[in-house]
Amino acid sequence: MTKEDKVLVIQEIKELLLDAKVVYVADLEGLNAAKSSDFRRQAFKNNIQVKVVKNTLLQKAMESMDVDFSEMFESFKGNSALMVSETANGPAKLIRDFRKKEEKPALKSAYVQETVYVGDENLETLANIKSREEMIGEIIGLLQSPIQRLVSALQNKAENADAPAEAAPAEETKVEEAPAAETTEAPEAAAEGTETPAAE
Repeated sequence: MTKEDKVLVIQEIKELLLDAKVVYVADLEGLNAAKSSDFRRQAFKNNIQVKVVKNTLLQKAMESMDVDFSEMFESFKGNSALMVSETANGPAKLIRDFRKKEEKPALKSAYVQETVYVGDENLETLANIKSREEMIGEIIGLLQSPIQRLVSALQNKAENADAPAEAAPAEETKVEEAPAAETTEAPEAAAEGTETPAAE
């Protein structure tokens, strides 16, 4: 590879990494051409870009970025495939699912949500990270919950609005009874009032 070719490859990698929030580096060594094509096809379906790269060129491209990828460099050995995605757990799930039938790919390192993960043992942790879409879905669910309760409460109130109207006549009777009780008490008070002067 000529110096010009290397410069072009580094530029391609930089373009891939530009504004990337989710970056994985995997080991695809051992996958034959058919399996490798199948992996790429599945990655494409999941909006994951895959590019097999030379470790030295990948490191040079990463060193020129604003993001600090330096913790990942120790994992750049042997065969390396760069995976860039919009979904935090997308590449991890793809690798995990592919490994149900194959030994590879293996996770070398990842940069997800401003955190670096090094080593294949982090694959399950990364696969369980909630994607942006899942988090938005959960937030929407949480926001909808109080609204649904409010709507339900209003509907119950509307249904019960007829009940007080039926009870109204009973209330009127009570109101009528109250003055009657006052009338009975009034003569007694009057009688007492007349007795007092008589005693004097």
